[in-house]
Amino acid sequence: MEDRILDLGLVDYSQALQLQKDNFELVRSGSLKSVLIFCRHYPVITLGRRASRDNITTDPLSLAEKKIAVYPVDRGGDVTYHGPGQLVVYPLVRLEVYKKDIHFFLRRLEQTVIMVLSEFGINGCLKPGFTGVWFGKQKICSIGITVRNWVSYHGLALNVAKADLTNFSLIKPCGMDIEMTSMETILNREINFIDVQKTFIRRFEYA
Repeated sequence: MEDRILDLGLVDYSQALQLQKDNFELVRSGSLKSVLIFCRHYPVITLGRRASRDNITTDPLSLAEKKIAVYPVDRGGDVTYHGPGQLVVYPLVRLEVYKKDIHFFLRRLEQTVIMVLSEFGINGCLKPGFTGVWFGKQKICSIGITVRNWVSYHGLALNVAKADLTNFSLIKPCGMDIEMTSMETILNREINFIDVQKTFIRRFEYA
């Protein structure tokens, strides 16, 4: 079995979702060991399985004027925003090849992000009782996955660009009154997305 890495660039959320579904079947069948899909999304709000639409704090007309679609999806977690300023990673992994433990997989994703941030001089951390990666009291990376037939899909969104944080004001991120931050905000300089992606690939190891 082989691993596959796909870089979609800036892509509509629905296209990335369909590509996940297609590759999910290849991983589930054993044709592929894993698939890492990297992309950035046009502005979109997604609602996880436990999400309440009350956590979208702006009205549908305003979202339509901003051309921001809303997608109910089957990942874990509540509401989140995706935009061009994030590096989104969808890891499709056969957990049974390594360890059939969803919480273990989530912790590995968090630790991978923390190691990536560390290489850029950012001290990412965990918040007890919550999924994702934080910088102090601010959240920098949201994680929401689904596991079916012991294959993972959906994934994580790491805030890279400073300019894309404003749309988080349209929601209560993860259903909470929290402040989001980005790598560029913390470091006060521009960050190359390709550099972040290459670092993630080097650091990502599930086993």
